[in-house]
Amino acid sequence: MGDELIPVFMKIGLTEQKAKETAKNKNLSKTLNDVVETASKESGDLAQSGTLLYHIGSKLKPQKFHFMPLLVKYVMAQKIDSELRLNAAIEYLTHLPPNKTADDVSIPEFESSCGVGVVITPAQIEAAVEEEMAKVKDELLEKRYRFNAGVLMGNVRNSLRWADGKAIKSEVDMQMLNILGPKTDEDLAPVKKVKAPGGKGGKGDKKSEDSSKATETGENESGAATIAELMKTKVHFHAPGGNHTTDGYVITKDTERLLKEHLGRTKGQVRTRFPPEPNGILHIGHAKAININFGYAKAHDGITFLRYDDTNPEKEEEKFFTGILDMVTWLGYKPYQITHSSDYFHQLYEMAVHLIKKDLAYVCHQKLEDIRGFNPPPSPFRNRPIEESLALFEDMKNGKFDEGQATLRMKLTLEEGKQDPVAYRIKYVAHHRTGDEWCIYPTYDYTHCLCDSIEDITHSLCTKEFQARRSSYYWLCNAVDIYCPVQWEYGRLSVNYTVVSKRKIAKLIETNTVSDWDDPRLFTLSALRRRGFPAEAINEFCARMGVTGAQVSVDPMMLEATVRDHLNLSAPRTMVVLDPLKVTIVNLDKCTDINLPDFPSEAARGSHNIKFGPTIYIEKSDFKESEEKGYRRLTPGQAVGLRYANYVITLVEAVKNNGQVVELKVKATPVEEAEKPKAFIHWVADPIDIEVRMYERLFKHKNPEDSNEVPGGFLSDINENTLNIKIAKADKHIQGSKLYDRFQFERNGYFTVDKASTKQRLVFNLTVGLKEDAGK
Repeated sequence: MGDELIPVFMKIGLTEQKAKETAKNKNLSKTLNDVVETASKESGDLAQSGTLLYHIGSKLKPQKFHFMPLLVKYVMAQKIDSELRLNAAIEYLTHLPPNKTADDVSIPEFESSCGVGVVITPAQIEAAVEEEMAKVKDELLEKRYRFNAGVLMGNVRNSLRWADGKAIKSEVDMQMLNILGPKTDEDLAPVKKVKAPGGKGGKGDKKSEDSSKATETGENESGAATIAELMKTKVHFHAPGGNHTTDGYVITKDTERLLKEHLGRTKGQVRTRFPPEPNGILHIGHAKAININFGYAKAHDGITFLRYDDTNPEKEEEKFFTGILDMVTWLGYKPYQITHSSDYFHQLYEMAVHLIKKDLAYVCHQKLEDIRGFNPPPSPFRNRPIEESLALFEDMKNGKFDEGQATLRMKLTLEEGKQDPVAYRIKYVAHHRTGDEWCIYPTYDYTHCLCDSIEDITHSLCTKEFQARRSSYYWLCNAVDIYCPVQWEYGRLSVNYTVVSKRKIAKLIETNTVSDWDDPRLFTLSALRRRGFPAEAINEFCARMGVTGAQVSVDPMMLEATVRDHLNLSAPRTMVVLDPLKVTIVNLDKCTDINLPDFPSEAARGSHNIKFGPTIYIEKSDFKESEEKGYRRLTPGQAVGLRYANYVITLVEAVKNNGQVVELKVKATPVEEAEKPKAFIHWVADPIDIEVRMYERLFKHKNPEDSNEVPGGFLSDINENTLNIKIAKADKHIQGSKLYDRFQFERNGYFTVDKASTKQRLVFNLTVGLKEDAGK
């Protein structure tokens, strides 16, 4: 098929260019050709009905294509005369039980579902518009032509389902003109933008400023503020039991029975699963997967299994099992049940035997290296007798072959052309749960869909790269005669300037570039927790990304903006001096207590006491030995205020050692007696020493794994000095802080308590700065 279809498609009114484009689409051209051939046998004008015929060819799902002649008949007879009616007809047919044929369709129900014979008169439209106009007349007169007429038109459409949309709009426009008269100059003037409260640079504008920057960095329009909102309003998966209504779902003679049995077991409950391999630490991309699987089920009163895909015992370690559950729990989700693929090893084996008996699998002796890739030679063992494969598979199970001497392969071709994927391979490795019971282990391609079926999963949600496995997913469930869930794919989430590959992170650890899997410079979930990212902020970030098929790659600043918004509301304030410079106040001789609110704008949320006395510490950067244009802090000729102390200090003497300023002697004047200073700075008195770890971005380039961007490989792209350790001075009131406690160090940023803390010294990690660092 190809060029010969161009004149066929032009018969239904397609332009020559559109016909050529359609002919290039192998699947669409075949179905549309069938539609046109069927329509040609009916009486009527092909060109007049061409748009609707094209709609049938492009919108009717493959598993429902046997209804095509029925739809064509109604279109050609002008009984279905609009896309609105055609869409309703397709919707009705799609939701019929999976094994229904055209002969089973109730014609009265079908015609009622798509409004066949229903005529909406202009008088009905006029009356319906008048009724809706009366409800909003006051608002209409107030807003005039800025009134949102779309809602009004939607209400009319709800009351007159089969009314023509253009006719409704025309009537609305006419009646608005009758009520309001022609548009005035004020109606035509552009809308004035309202300035956000708080003003430019004001403290009240902090959150909105960060949020707008997040949007500019690429926030997905399909996203939402929370996972619950996203899953309830933006994600539209099939209802449980409606598997047959989804694109590409394969229907067999047993489908209707199996779906009914499935609904009998689950009572229509939404059931999802999160199926990680226990051979590494979860990263930011997994956070999206966790939120989608657990979030979708939770939003629809369903359940989620945490299923460890433990089919590769060589790489699985206990720390990865516990680490995965730890992160799922940290993000706020509780699995309905924790399962393992190994729980079903006996069932999976019996299903493999069933496949062989149906001549859908065979034992192969080609070496693994010979069958890798996309164009391996066909197996000379593909057509071996069933009984022979059964005996050999039993021998594989009983340890009569060496590793690599035999595999069990399935007789199918994947979407990308790969033929006969492996279902079982031999590994003489003890399994962490089954010990030495098995020496053959199933592959992911074989295991995943069967475990989904065993657990009665309704929505098998996975990333886009598994789309090439969807046909094998459906093939295998149907081949072993069991319930078949629906696979839905969504785009992966990745963050720039990092790597998340297990192998590459292991290399970073081996080379001492980072300390471990939870090093705060990484984007593993354990690293983000250690760095101080709130779980709620990560979940919100995932909600903002939405659920689409497109891969989402974002700048780390977007995630940091979400974190900053959360910490701005939740992290109590304290004063910490990162680069301390001693200051002696010469005219002060005693200490006093000052009570400070933890949240200056919300005093009711708590407070803490600090000391103020003759010896304090300030940041070295808050003093300069000479005047400098634009510099607003302490200099020999310029005083500066001390936050919360109600004093202004003036330099008396800068004490030096080997040319370096090591101490300042100053005079303090009460604020009400001094000239108003240009700035107020933070300080600490009677402090404790803490260790503060300041982190920078680990990689120089956006895509450190891209050989075009980084020819020397990701290890050559490491930034220098990504960790800077400071011994800082902090208020004593934070002395009892616990692991992961978070604070805003005033004027410096948000910090969290690190696990390296001891009773003798607290250690804090920089989470994010107070504002986005454009120079990162």
